Amino acid sequence: MPYAIKVNGKSRTVDVEADTPLLWVLRDTIGLVGAKFGCGSGLCGACTVHLDGAAVRSCQTRISTVGGKAVTTIEGVGATPVGARVQKAWLDHDVIQCGYCQAGQIMSASALLAVTPKPTDAQIDRAMQGNICRCATYNRIRAAIRQAAGLTPELTAPAEPKLVLADAATTRKDA
Repeated sequence: MPYAIKVNGKSRTVDVEADTPLLWVLRDTIGLVGAKFGCGSGLCGACTVHLDGAAVRSCQTRISTVGGKAVTTIEGVGATPVGARVQKAWLDHDVIQCGYCQAGQIMSASALLAVTPKPTDAQIDRAMQGNICRCATYNRIRAAIRQAAGLTPELTAPAEPKLVLADAATTRKDA
C-alpha cells in the first residue's frame, strides 16, 4: 500500500505493507541507513528518529501510524540549530567510540534540548535512559549535552598531536 511521508523535509511515497516498521522503510526503501537496528524491541535506542520532533523508536513505529507527521533522521537533524549544536558537542567531547548507538543518542539528545533547552543532569539522564551505549561513554554524552545546551563552555580545539615516532624516525642518528 502506498504511504506519503515527509522525511528530512522531503515528501516521499513508499509502497510497503501497513505493519512495516519505519526503520525498514527508512533503511531499505528510502536508503537512509543512519538509524540502526539494535534490539528490534525499542529498548536500546539505536533506531531513534523524530516524529514531529519527538524521539521515537523506529523499529517499533509502524509506517501506518506515521500519517502526516514529519520524520527527521540523523541524516537531517544537523540542519536544525539544536541538532547542529549536539553534533558539534559530540565531536568536541569525542563521544563516539564504536559509533553504533550514536545516531540514536544524538536524536534523543536533540529531542530533549528542543523541549528542555537547559536541562538538569537528572533530566538528561531521564531522557537518555532508553539509549544503550556498549562502549559506556555516558559521562561524555552528558558533558556533550550540557555543552550543546550552553550549560558549559565549548571546548577549545585540541592541540595537534605531535608525531613522536615520525619525528624520531627522521632525526635518528645511527651509531
